[in-house]
Amino acid sequence: MAEVATPKRVEHAPATGSTIASDRDSTIGADCILSRVGIPIRAVLFDVDGTIARPGPELGPEGYRRAGERHGLVLEPDRYDDAREAALEGIERHPELEHDEEIWVAFTERIIDGMGGSGTAAHELAVEMTRAWERSHNFDLYEDALPVFDELRGYGLLIALISNTARDLALFADHHGLSVDASVSSRSHGRVKPHPSIFRTLLDEVGVVAGEAAMVGDSLEDDVEGARAVGIRAFLLDRHDRHPEVEERIPDLFALPAALGLPRPVGSR
Repeated sequence: MAEVATPKRVEHAPATGSTIASDRDSTIGADCILSRVGIPIRAVLFDVDGTIARPGPELGPEGYRRAGERHGLVLEPDRYDDAREAALEGIERHPELEHDEEIWVAFTERIIDGMGGSGTAAHELAVEMTRAWERSHNFDLYEDALPVFDELRGYGLLIALISNTARDLALFADHHGLSVDASVSSRSHGRVKPHPSIFRTLLDEVGVVAGEAAMVGDSLEDDVEGARAVGIRAFLLDRHDRHPEVEERIPDLFALPAALGLPRPVGSR
């Protein structure tokens, strides 16, 4: 197979100021590459948690234990996984898919109860831990996020973030050095995925139509089915091989460029 020239690499946006990428003018040549190889998409939309980033230690079992001590609670980290699974089974969405932070406070309080906490202190801790999910420094990027963002940029693709979160995604992108063109959180929009309006709002922000975008996320219902319902091609990011039955799925972000049909340089992952 003939070698394909490596696309121009675009450096990450500085971790200060607006996250709106300043290199759109440099995409003209890259657009020609996409046109030449028959790639119809112009933008890639990414879910955040579980897709490009994972919770850090302060949001895990030991983080709960340490935070619990500040509230006079003795929580058992070994019970975290089972407590979280039990809490997930009982969680219910808002009937109109509105962004409702009290749902997440209640979810977090169930985790704390399952780890051995109770009473007013447990509720106060739940509020504190829910707020901790809003802080960008409490998250770590997966190792494949930045290099794949860079590669997509090299092809002139627009990049956007969409997430069911109260986090400020512009600040999140700045903190982690992510160059993105737009972002929409459920708090800012008012509804959560898979509601069609949050996807359509992001398409408007990016300036593309559904057929020109691809969605990548780790939730079959929220990300894949939600995006497909409005006409966006969607890929399930299945890092733990839980959904072998899904047709368009990828094991990691390194597999995304090939799944999109982008020409790959020899030796790339």
